[in-house]
Amino acid sequence: MAQLIADRRDIDFVLYEQLNVEQFSKHEKYEEFNKKTVDLIVSEARNLAVKELLPTRKEGDEKGCVFENGQVKVPELFHRAYKLLTEGEWCAMPEDPEYGGQGMPRSVSMAAAEYFNGANYSLMMYPGLTHGAGLLIETFGTEEQKRLYLKNMFTGKWGGTMLLTEPNAGSDVGALETKAVKNPDGTYSITGQKIFISSGDHDMVENIIHPVLARIEGAPAGTKGISLFAVPKFRVNKDGSLGEFNDVVCAGIEEKMGIHGNATCTLVLGGKNNCIGTLLGEENKGMRAMFLMMNEARLLVGMQGYSCATSSYINAVNYAKQRIQGRHLLNMLAKEAPSVPIIQHPDVRRMLLTMKAYVEGMRSLLYYVAWLEDKRHTTDDAAEKDKFQGLIDVLIPIAKGYVTDRAFDVCNLGMQVYGGYGYIREYPQENLMRDCRITMIYEGTNGIQAMDLLGRKLGMNKGKPIMDLMGEIMKVTGEAKGFESLKPLAENLEKALNKLGEVAMHMGKNAMSEKVLHTFAHAYSFMEVSGDVVMAWMLLWRAVIAAKALQNAKTKDAAFYNGLIKSAQYFANTVLPTTRGKMNSILTLDTAFMDIDEASFNA
Repeated sequence: MAQLIADRRDIDFVLYEQLNVEQFSKHEKYEEFNKKTVDLIVSEARNLAVKELLPTRKEGDEKGCVFENGQVKVPELFHRAYKLLTEGEWCAMPEDPEYGGQGMPRSVSMAAAEYFNGANYSLMMYPGLTHGAGLLIETFGTEEQKRLYLKNMFTGKWGGTMLLTEPNAGSDVGALETKAVKNPDGTYSITGQKIFISSGDHDMVENIIHPVLARIEGAPAGTKGISLFAVPKFRVNKDGSLGEFNDVVCAGIEEKMGIHGNATCTLVLGGKNNCIGTLLGEENKGMRAMFLMMNEARLLVGMQGYSCATSSYINAVNYAKQRIQGRHLLNMLAKEAPSVPIIQHPDVRRMLLTMKAYVEGMRSLLYYVAWLEDKRHTTDDAAEKDKFQGLIDVLIPIAKGYVTDRAFDVCNLGMQVYGGYGYIREYPQENLMRDCRITMIYEGTNGIQAMDLLGRKLGMNKGKPIMDLMGEIMKVTGEAKGFESLKPLAENLEKALNKLGEVAMHMGKNAMSEKVLHTFAHAYSFMEVSGDVVMAWMLLWRAVIAAKALQNAKTKDAAFYNGLIKSAQYFANTVLPTTRGKMNSILTLDTAFMDIDEASFNA
């Protein structure tokens, strides 16, 4: 059975019918990206993904990366695929063409990213990390740093990473021990060890630029004393040519549950006291720089998890249509009745519709966050810019935390649809599930995403972003009430939204009181219910568009549009009642989590 990646019809729906990305071609910044151009981009991305990237996934998973004689080698097939990505200028799609990007709207680049990551996201981590590192240099670097590094990174000639984690400083970045000592020429000597570095070393590029978090000698303790440095694997001469090795040594790679094709490295900096870096941004402002780039990184992780889910769903649908097993339930006692495709069995349909609803809602959410970024870049109104940024800030922990949780659930169901075949490596489902699992952990565990939503985003700007988000949701519920078939769904979402407002006020109040520990013990549940409401909003928004389309008797896509309405119906009538129950649970702020004695956790 052929492996598939993404649903082009639904991608087109989100781009053109839901988000109307054609509007951006009216702005000078994106004037060349009309519908014809966008169609071509998505088609070319799909062709590259299906024909060239997807065939590398199996080898990447089975053979993985190899560490020999201090060198990291990626799976052989990755080299051709990576070369095609660089030749097609796919490594920095939204970035300035002057530096090797394509200058396209971020919402359009999401469609290409969905295909690429769905094909092989362990491969796509190499250009993905490079893009993130390049953005740090573009935003905080000096003109000299940009001149030396940026174009080579955005074109994929050089790689990039992010060096944050250390053996004693994981989620608590402020505990890092990597040191920076200033030299007379203004550079810094860097010493330390970093672990779990994705794409930390490999043989597809001639140089790798590492943004490194370190503490300058004498700087304050904790996050207040952290600075950011650009540390190349090979030093770069003034004329752009490569110089001597910069004492950044890979000490080994990790054996992991998934993403075997990506090298997860331990890097030793300055083991021979010969590692030189240059300050990126201001002294002691390293964490601030990282936080400004965190939205981009966490949205990428949401896409990684989601791409596994959508691939798993499409595989499951096609398998369920072809796999013949068991009589139809209505003919169960008829011995002569033929066996039927498993898609006719009610429980399989339950799983498939659950997967369908989450995949559709997650796609719309991820593209919407990128669309907000495009809107922010195409308006001159300061208030609008602030509104779009506020919505992005609030939605990012959901786009990373909630999406990757649900993506893993979808992959789990995708395996279940296959039954025993889903558990064996002949089929792709188990690989997708393993690869998906890390997305719930890195770029801030999902528990940290929940704490970010409650502790930072809920009260941001005196709650204005949250109120703006609720306002956007109410626009959709109001419109949905104009359709008799959607009115009950809108009312269910309104009930959940009103209840969420009550829960948000309750959590915000208690997070600032003596009940702070009990409150944060329920932060994860708060992220879950917030995510459910956002999913219901996205699905209802889609259903409103579908209902309008179905008013045209000549529509050729009746089955597609009816399917969108059924997704919204399922979620509003089956998931949201459970969500409201979770909200009631949160309101109790049950104290068991914090009251239980540590000795009671038996080991």
